[in-house]
Amino acid sequence: MPDTPAQLSPRAPAPGSASRRGGLLRRHRDFRLLWGGEVAGKFGAAVTGVAMPLAAVSTMDAGAFAVSLLSAATWLPWLIIGLPAGAWVDRLPRRPVMLASAAVSLVLFLSVPFAHWTGRLGLGWLLAVALLAGVAAVFFQTAYTVFLPTLLEPGDLQEGNATLHGSASAAMIAGQGGGGLLVQLVGAVGGLLANAGTFAVSLVSLLAIRHRERPAAKERRPAGALPGEMREGLRLVARDPWFRALSLYGAASNLALMGYQSLLVVFLVKDVGLASGAVGGLIAVANAGGVAGAFVSRRIATRIGTARAVLLFALGTAALALLIPLSSAGAGVLFFAVGGFCVSAGVVAENVVVAGFRQRYCPPELLGRVSASSSFLNYGTLPLGALLGGALGSTLGTRPALWILTAAVPLAGLILLASPVRGRRDLPVQPPEDGRTG
Repeated sequence: MPDTPAQLSPRAPAPGSASRRGGLLRRHRDFRLLWGGEVAGKFGAAVTGVAMPLAAVSTMDAGAFAVSLLSAATWLPWLIIGLPAGAWVDRLPRRPVMLASAAVSLVLFLSVPFAHWTGRLGLGWLLAVALLAGVAAVFFQTAYTVFLPTLLEPGDLQEGNATLHGSASAAMIAGQGGGGLLVQLVGAVGGLLANAGTFAVSLVSLLAIRHRERPAAKERRPAGALPGEMREGLRLVARDPWFRALSLYGAASNLALMGYQSLLVVFLVKDVGLASGAVGGLIAVANAGGVAGAFVSRRIATRIGTARAVLLFALGTAALALLIPLSSAGAGVLFFAVGGFCVSAGVVAENVVVAGFRQRYCPPELLGRVSASSSFLNYGTLPLGALLGGALGSTLGTRPALWILTAAVPLAGLILLASPVRGRRDLPVQPPEDGRTG
């Protein structure tokens, strides 16, 4: 989902990094392990993203609003602890934070079959697991964003981001397609148990990484300094025109994206009339666009410029979201497949550009706080979008709600037209030397 780069950086790649033969996955062992852990986690999360609402709909007869609560619970922690998590991550080694997050997620998803076997599994249990797993995800994502630039040389960051985003999209395709089939074949417990296994794989991969971050210069920080550090990250995002525009756009776009995505399972099952396995497969086809987006993002950004590429993804591919409410049984599902494919391609392509921008543009000592502040704004609207989707779906019906929410996706791109992004070919990769950000 949207989060966003510019002129070629004066911070040149490390000597030889761009000219080495072979891709990062072939020549960089620790990156390969990080990639494996990330792909496993994304696969399991994708299975859960389909299996949880399908389990709620099929076994608990949950409606649109109840299902939307599961999506809201997953993202609510960004609103609650997103900002302090960034400040904490800036104080701590990032790999141990990622390990702890993966271990907590493993225990949480193992609790689902336990609850089922003891007769306690219900919507409340699923909501609790979604909420606590969301807390773990906040720390993992923030630490992971800061850890990657310490693992790779500057000249490898763009390839690393594209590889990770593309592979994550492929894992989501497989997970979403498999989620519906697993629920159909072995029930909700079998589907959700897959996520516990993938977090075990992620944990083992992270443990095998040999790279250790260079210890930061020890700085004595008083116990009461945390609020000031949080404000520092927010202040930089608010004052810098690039961070500000991209964060506001990401917040608005994610509100609309999560709003309509929280209704998709209910829409496809109850309005279009698809079986559980077909729902997972169709969502997987739509999300195949993410792989295409990761593949073409660097080529498009190089050809037309990073700023122009962001506008293309935010306004062009996003407009095709309006095909989704046209979906119907039979050949009408092609509207869903095409619209979802194009939206996924644009979102992932843009996120590849955004990730590189933030990692190269932001001072390293502030990256955790800035990433968390941006994510607080971007991801903080996701639970609100899920609740908005559920409320509109319950009040107006799922199809009318989808028309409203899919129309809001390209409208969010108008924020970028009112920002400096509009007048540039490329986004900057370094703040002005005089320190002015406005």
